[in-house]
Order: sequence, then structure tokens, then C-alpha cells
Amino acid sequence: MKNHMRYVPHLFGNQIVKTLLLWLLPVLVVASCAPESEKQPEYPTPPQTPEWAINATIYEVNLRQYSEEGTFTAFAEHLPRLRDMGVDILWFMPIHPIGEKERKGTLGSYYSVYDYLDVNPEFGTKEDFRQMVKQIHDHGMYVILDWVANHTSWDAVWTRTHPELYKTDDDGNFIIPPGTDWTDVIQLDFGNPDTHRMMHEALEYWVEEFNIDGYRCDVADLVPTPFWNEARRRLDEIKPVFMLAEAETPEHHTHAFDMSYAWETHHKMNELAAGEMTIADFEQHLEENRTRFPEFAYRMQFTSNHDENSWNGTVFERLGDGVEAFAVLSATIPGMPLVYNGQEAAMDKRLAFFEKDPIEWEDYPMQDFYTRLLRLNQQNRALFNGVHGGDLVRISTTSDDQIFAFYRQVEHDKVVVLLNLSERDASFDIDSSYLIGTYQDLFSDFEVTLNEHPSWTFGPWEYAVYYSND
Repeated sequence: MKNHMRYVPHLFGNQIVKTLLLWLLPVLVVASCAPESEKQPEYPTPPQTPEWAINATIYEVNLRQYSEEGTFTAFAEHLPRLRDMGVDILWFMPIHPIGEKERKGTLGSYYSVYDYLDVNPEFGTKEDFRQMVKQIHDHGMYVILDWVANHTSWDAVWTRTHPELYKTDDDGNFIIPPGTDWTDVIQLDFGNPDTHRMMHEALEYWVEEFNIDGYRCDVADLVPTPFWNEARRRLDEIKPVFMLAEAETPEHHTHAFDMSYAWETHHKMNELAAGEMTIADFEQHLEENRTRFPEFAYRMQFTSNHDENSWNGTVFERLGDGVEAFAVLSATIPGMPLVYNGQEAAMDKRLAFFEKDPIEWEDYPMQDFYTRLLRLNQQNRALFNGVHGGDLVRISTTSDDQIFAFYRQVEHDKVVVLLNLSERDASFDIDSSYLIGTYQDLFSDFEVTLNEHPSWTFGPWEYAVYYSND
């Protein structure tokens, strides 16, 4: 019995081992031969920002309102002017067909997308778009498309071909994005992996087929960050892309986005203009914002965009006589400056969002102003983007309650900015030996020498920008 008891477990154990090996061998072979695409993807930190973006500027295009024609072909006529103005990245509001069901207004919202794989026939054809992209590249500029991933129109193609991609109520009806009044669109379901897959394929389409250079991603916070991480990985496998998030979320920069909106800074500038914030509080905000985001993050600085212009007012309504001063501020603090189309024409009207309402260009009265600011960003390393630019160093004055003075420097490139952010005259001195030197005045082209104790008298909202490129 003892021998039997010793013998049976021994035999039974060998059978178990053999059986397990027979079962596991195919699994091990399959696992070892698994394609690379099935392995856990790697997401670099930070994302690999294209080299061309280091000193880039950005310009937003509202194609419907850009010309009477409102087409790709008509817009292309402006490319030489925009290149000469110092524009690098052209961000186009969504170019896709717009849904008709529950449409707002006559023409509808750009952000009510009917078909992610087509162009709005009002703008032209796909071939027109392809030719415009080529012309933009030929002018040394880049193209990013506005992408609406969170929702589609009520009658979008996917509602018929893939209704399972959408969130529904208890009765199976499509729903608008929760917590919004966006009654012309319905919510996609990012809990469904197929939504991720199909949206990624749509994003890849425009890069592969039309050679665009990236995306501005609408309400990026409403879409899960892992979706964006994977989108960036897939797009970078096609070509290096530039990604802008309409959001202010630090984690977006870890793997997915190069740049995010500086929304809070923009709102603080509006408060400054209205006398609702002190310069000391604004400086504190800038410091808090700097520490909140990774140092490699690009932040987009602006005084206007399509949302602000149409819904909250023109720059002249919000900033009054400080329009130029705040444009200087937004173009010289750390970040990439945005110009919204029409600002170079001193546009003082809210562009209609759902109707035809062309920009009145006239003789571009502020084009030289913006050209000087944008070109300085392109040419002076102190204003380069992200880690490539210089830190903002506050300069103490004898009127710090009115004057916001600072400089930024990278090696021998330096930019000195003086701004009277008040509606009163300001006389002030600076005791700053580290500013001693000879500079160019950005707006007068005169040579300026700063001594150890320079003094100025500025009128309301007056400004000066001095720079050196030794």
C-alpha cells in the first residue's frame, strides 16, 4: 500500500505536467508571435513636438466669414499676406458638412458634424482642400483642422451606419451632451471601444490623404484622455503632428497635446481691462499657472477667438482702449500667440455664428502691428515656445500698481516689455542695472539705449517693447 501510494501520485503528476504542456504550448507560441500592434503601446513623455513649432505662431481661420465666397480657393489668395505677417500655423474651424436636423440658424454650427470624412460643399471640394493644403505648405506654413470628437449632428452618417457609437437615454433615444444646451448635437459613447477605433481612423484619414499637420481638438476635456494618447501615437506614426487642446488640463500634455488654451489667463486680462483685478494678482496668476503645467507645455495666448468674438464680445468691447496693450501682453508672456482672423483689420463686430457674415477687411489697419509682434516671436529666442523661450522676470518700477514691466532672455536674445495697464497716466522709474544696453524699439524701429536708472511717462494703456539679438 505504501509503495502504491508513492507510485500513483508520481504517475499522476507526470500526466498533469504533460497535459499542461500540451495545453499551454499553443498559447505560448501564439503569445510569442503576437503582432507588435497587439502589444501594450508606448506613449512618449513629452509628446514629440515638431521642430518647426518651436518658434511658431498661430492664426485661426473662420472660412465661412473669411470672404464673400467663403471657399478654400478664395482663402488661398490671402496666403502671401499671412506668411508675410508672420503666421506659421493656420487653424481652420471645422471644414466638414453640417447636419440639418435640429440645425441652429440658416447655415448651422461648424461643430455639428455630419460626416467626418467629407468637406462642407459650401467651402469647395476635397480636391480644392488638397490644393489649398499644398499651397499652404508651399508658403512655408502648416495646417491644423478643428476636430469635434465628442459629438455629431443628429443626422450624422454614423447615426445610420453605427448607432451603437452613441449614448442614449433609457428609451434608446440619442441625447445631447450632458450639462450643455447644445441642442443641435448628440453625444458619442467613449465607453465603446469601437467609438475610439472609428474616430482614430477618421483622424488618420486627413493626415494620410491630405497631409495636414495636426488638429485643434474641440472640448478636449469631455473626451477621455486615453483616447487622445492613442490618437497622438497613431498620428505620429504617419508624420510628426502638432496637437492643440481646447482645454486647460495639465495631464493632456503628458502624452497627447503640445499646446493647450490659456483660458484663465485670457479671462484675467479681461478682468484687468475692466479694473476688476490688480497687476499684483495677475502676476500671481501667471506664477501659479507656470507651476501648474509641465515646463515643456506650450500655452496658447490670445485676446480673441471664434467663441470670444461671437459670444462674449469683440476685443474693443472687452478691452476698450487697451486692445493694443493686451495684444502686446499676450504676444510676449510665455506661450504661443494666436491671432483670430479679422484682428489685423481692427474688426469691431461680432461675427454671426450660424449665418453668413463676412469680415470687412478694408485696408488692414492693424496688420503692421501684428506683423511686428509675430515676427518678433519667430526671430527672438527669448519668445520661443515652451522650454525654448526665456522665463518671465518681473521688473520692479515706482508705479507697479499701473505698470507691468518684465523681460525675457535666452543667451544674448532679450525682450523688454513695459505696459501701462491702466486708464491713467503713469510716470515711473526703473532701477535695473541688468537692463543696461542698446535695444531696438519694436514699433518705432529706433535704437534705444537704457541706462541704469531709466525714467518714463506713459499715457493710458501705452506700451513699449525693446529687443536685442546680439
